[in-house]
Amino acid sequence: MALTVCLLLLGAVALTAAVPVPRALTRAVWPEREPVVALWVWQCLVATVLLCCLAALVLTAAAVFRTVHDRVFAPAPPAVTAAYDLAAAPAWTAGLTLLLACGAAWTTAMLARELVEARRRRRLVRAHLRERVPELPAGLPAARGPLLVLEDDYPDAWWMPGHPSQLVVTTGALHRLTGRQLDAVLAHERGHARARHDWLLHLSTALATGFPRVPLFAHFCDQTHRLVELAADDTASRRHGHVTTALALIELNQHRGVLSCASSRRLLGERVDRLLRPPPRLDRGRRALTAAGAALVPLLPLLITFAPGLTAM
Repeated sequence: MALTVCLLLLGAVALTAAVPVPRALTRAVWPEREPVVALWVWQCLVATVLLCCLAALVLTAAAVFRTVHDRVFAPAPPAVTAAYDLAAAPAWTAGLTLLLACGAAWTTAMLARELVEARRRRRLVRAHLRERVPELPAGLPAARGPLLVLEDDYPDAWWMPGHPSQLVVTTGALHRLTGRQLDAVLAHERGHARARHDWLLHLSTALATGFPRVPLFAHFCDQTHRLVELAADDTASRRHGHVTTALALIELNQHRGVLSCASSRRLLGERVDRLLRPPPRLDRGRRALTAAGAALVPLLPLLITFAPGLTAM
């Protein structure tokens, strides 16, 4: 009976975190004011669902397979083992175990595929860029940090993750941007690098690709791509000013082919408007409370899983 209750509670927590909460979060206004906190909340929601599935897999596998049971409950006293009542597991436990195991294997495969593909793309890009690198333009201050400068009239700048990570800027961007605007662009890209946004993007893309019908993962992917840009904009604007960052963003993007895409145009317009009319930040207490509350949510699956054993002790 205790096993059934645990599984039902884990399912309820997973469904709540996977369906209504993400939809409410996408409609909320405050993530635009605090993109870093919003990214943390999304990560905690995803961690909650994954922990629910993992805890349910361990419990059902322990009920179905004696070897797993002995390994999981080896250090536990007999009273704790008896509290879970695994011997009386319902007939559907075996089917649920198989379903959860397949989900875990598929998730691992999607994450591995995303990382392998990302690494392959980086190798191809680096090999291509090495063929296009000219001498650094005279007068470029060394204080701007390590840069890979490409001879190209097309204005562009981006951060290329890897070991080592690399900031890439074209001569077209150097000619079009003023010194302060270039500093803002580089600060934006360094904000991506310091926060390791590439890992968040890989995780969200892998989950959304592997489980396209799960609302949490679809929203997580969409919001991550949006929020990492807002967070990097904040990093640049705090150091070089909102107007300078907005002007640099416009200069780099006004001739980009991506502007023909409606979704990209909306995001660019949102970013420029947000920089020109920056929304007020949440006060420090609300930021701390939101972050702490989100951090506690992933503890719910652990609390539910260990509750029978803790009660028995």
